[in-house]
Amino acid sequence: MPRPILATVHPDALRHNLQQARLRAPDARVWAVVKANAYGHGIERVFEALRGADGFALLDLAEAARLRALDWRGPILLLEGVFEPRDLELCSRLHLWHTVHCDEQIDWLAAHKTQQPHRVFLKLNSGMNRLGFAPQAFRAAWARLNALPQVDEISLMTHFSDADGPRGVDHQVAVFEAAAADLPGERTLCNSAAILRHASRPLRGAAGGTLAADWVREGVALYGSAPDFPEHSAADWGLQPTMTLSSRIIGVQSLQPGDTVGYGSTFTAEVPMRIGVVACGYADGYPRHAPTGTPVLVDGVRTRIVGRVSMDMITVDLAPLDAAGLAAGIGSEVVLWGHSSSGAVLPVDEVARPAGTISYEVLCAVAQRVPFAT
Repeated sequence: MPRPILATVHPDALRHNLQQARLRAPDARVWAVVKANAYGHGIERVFEALRGADGFALLDLAEAARLRALDWRGPILLLEGVFEPRDLELCSRLHLWHTVHCDEQIDWLAAHKTQQPHRVFLKLNSGMNRLGFAPQAFRAAWARLNALPQVDEISLMTHFSDADGPRGVDHQVAVFEAAAADLPGERTLCNSAAILRHASRPLRGAAGGTLAADWVREGVALYGSAPDFPEHSAADWGLQPTMTLSSRIIGVQSLQPGDTVGYGSTFTAEVPMRIGVVACGYADGYPRHAPTGTPVLVDGVRTRIVGRVSMDMITVDLAPLDAAGLAAGIGSEVVLWGHSSSGAVLPVDEVARPAGTISYEVLCAVAQRVPFAT
């Protein structure tokens, strides 16, 4: 039989989480962000569940081509725009909308020969300091684009750095409102955290309305993770897990006080206890730095991993199951994150945090050798 590890994608949860964005931004259209192969879920596996989105947003031209091959005829937005002039040919052929964040991209558009003008999203650097035009250069960039016959409609966008934290978005919204004042075009500002926390606040300027504006971009919230964990959990926001990583116990060891577990002997038993050996390790994408105490479900019961994560195995504490009189052993179900068959749920956020990372990385890291199901 194959090694008993499986990643399961939950289409109903994807549909539910998409609806949560619509509930919080009822007057906006929703981009389903499917970059990084749909946050590790697989574009082809999530596509049918996300057909209800108004558009798909991603980074990679090859992923955009995969969406078109699935017969998606609606909008596709390249969030980082094109990377070289010849990419514009594919944008023309696949009817892709694309971000413009630097003068070079405008130069490439000016030299591009196309019979069909492009829809572009002009990006403002409102304080994130990654991509985008500085506020003092934004209007000049808009004027250059507006003068090009290669450009049809110009939309305006920015990206928030602190929508998930106490600093909030006011400082960046003020920059955006000043830079975009009186400029025509649709707006998109809200990422997942802003959709959940700030979408209903007023947006001043020519567009008016709320911060949800014309489009919102639902990323990690679409996949059942709270962008502001641990302040809020996924359940607090009404989000459901969209991936379960599950395996089985393939070995059991009985420890005496003083026995150690795994490489580096980082865990020492203080009392007699049993541990289960699970067919999952960092080569499967489980975070190597997850420490003793990271939660895991065994037969639906919450317990913890103990010792160091190995390439192909982790070890888990069976004491909570023994105390409950449950006969956990070879073949017992282990849920690393997501849904157990008993109905218990382990949010991916609770696995990522002890490992010193975030759910985005954990979901994206699921390895190619792990089989998937839906």
